[in-house]
Order: sequence, then C-alpha cells, then structure tokens
Amino acid sequence: MDRNSVNWSGPMPAVTTAFHDDGRIDEAGFAANLLGLIEAGATGVVVGGCTGEFWALSHDERKHLFAVAYEAIAGRATLIVGTGAITVEETVALTRHAEAIGCDGALILPPYFVKLSDDEIFAHYADVTGQIGLPVVLYNIPGNAVNAISPALAVRLAALDPVVAIKESSGDWNNFYGTYLAVHDQLRVFCGPSSVFGVPAVQLGADGTIDCFPNVWRRGGLDLYFAAKAGDSAHAADLQAIGRKLTDLFTSEGRTLYPATKAAMDMLGYPAGGRPRVPLRPLTGAPLDGLRTGMQALGLL
Repeated sequence: MDRNSVNWSGPMPAVTTAFHDDGRIDEAGFAANLLGLIEAGATGVVVGGCTGEFWALSHDERKHLFAVAYEAIAGRATLIVGTGAITVEETVALTRHAEAIGCDGALILPPYFVKLSDDEIFAHYADVTGQIGLPVVLYNIPGNAVNAISPALAVRLAALDPVVAIKESSGDWNNFYGTYLAVHDQLRVFCGPSSVFGVPAVQLGADGTIDCFPNVWRRGGLDLYFAAKAGDSAHAADLQAIGRKLTDLFTSEGRTLYPATKAAMDMLGYPAGGRPRVPLRPLTGAPLDGLRTGMQALGLL
C-alpha cells in the first residue's frame, strides 16, 4: 500500500470523546458531534486520538468507541481511529478490531513514555504492520509521545505495508516541511497543528488537516483547508490569524488544550463537550472566564 491506495483528503477533525458526569462515555453526544462536523463539511473524522483522550480509556472502551463511530457515520465520511499503544500486542489487537468492524484506517503513534531509538521505533512499526491489514496513518506527536518521527525515519517507515499516510503534529514547521518533502510521493501528508500553519501546509501540498479546533470552530476550522486549497489567499490568511489566536487562547493563563476545547464546546452549545476524564479537570474560575472573554473577542460567542 501507499498514498494511492486511499483517497483521503481534506479536513478530518480530531474529535473529542464525550463523557457523562459519572465518567461513562456519552454515546449520543459523541455521535452527534461527528454528524455535526460532517454536515459542516468535514471529509472524515479521527476518533480516539489525543483529542479523544485515548490515554484515559480502557482498551474495551476504545473498541466500543470505534463501533459507536462506525455506526454513527454509516459511510458518510472517512473514519480513522487511534489504535496506538505501548506494546505491539495491544496495538495489533486494537487495529484488528478496528478493521473487523469496518473502520477505514488506523492512526498509530510510536510507543510512548520510554525514550526509544529510531531503530526501536522502526522495529515497533514493522512488528505491528506485519500483523495487520488496515491502512495506517503514522502519528508524529513528540510533545505527547516523547518519541519523534523525523523526516529520515518517516522515509524508512513509508516502505512498510500498509502505511499510507502521516499526521505530522510536531508543531515544528521545519519538521513538517522536511517530512513533506521526504515522503509526499509515497504517503499522504496531513497537517496536525493547522490552526498554527495549516494554510501554508495546504499551499505546499498537504493532503489535508487533522486538528481539534473544528470541534469549536466548525466553519472556520474546516474552511481554513478549503480556502487554502482554492487559492483564496485573503480569506485563508484571515482564518489562519484566527486559528493562531485560538491556539494561544486555549493554551495560556492556566488553560490547556483539551479541557479548553470541551469548555468552549459547552459555551457554544455543541455536543461532546462536558467534563474531560481525570486526571484532566474542567476549567473553572479565572481560566474559564478568560476563555469566554477571549471567545467573545474573536466573535465566536
């Protein structure tokens, strides 16, 4: 397999996982958010990734979430699910389940927490991909996973079947650019932090965006891709400026990205906000008030 084995492109938001106040998955709220994003123009969704708090879910919950997403989407858009885990056995089991129920692809990050060499990262992916058939999106997010996929390592991994794409979420333009140049002939390249540099990424040739902000900024977060793709430079530049301001707002003055995303969804009346799962905590007090003020200043409330 390679980039030509799939037709994935466009904005495919990384979606939140909705929880009830007692911590159980809110299936109805989760499904409603997926459908709302697709109706707004999303070409696909990424379920159970970092935005989806996969690290706070049991493996059984992750499998259940995949099934809920598959039933909700019903073929309306591409469904990619996060199946990465520390061990080969866990990653293979999650990915095989995703394939069995009909998901389109698996987003797999390197093993996390323990620092690995490039050879160890490659061996992990080689062991996993040798036991699965579902198309794989490599996931480079060293800020969370500790382990990074450099452009040189991406070239090695691109040779593995069934790797077809990479989500480049390092937040480093130079790494994104280097990765794109190194593998775009073999892999579809998706920009993770599109709120920061999605427009130049798409103008460069990125196949799409996978970002959390369309959860709260539906039209703008999706149109950022479409405006850049269509060559509407002025509109794209305006959207990129808003995205940059949103990023700063959600990650400053005591706020972190995932609780801020859910709090903003609540303010907008969107489903799948609510409480994050512990150890994350809902925003309260000054951070919550500052988020509301900032959203109002940007004209989003």
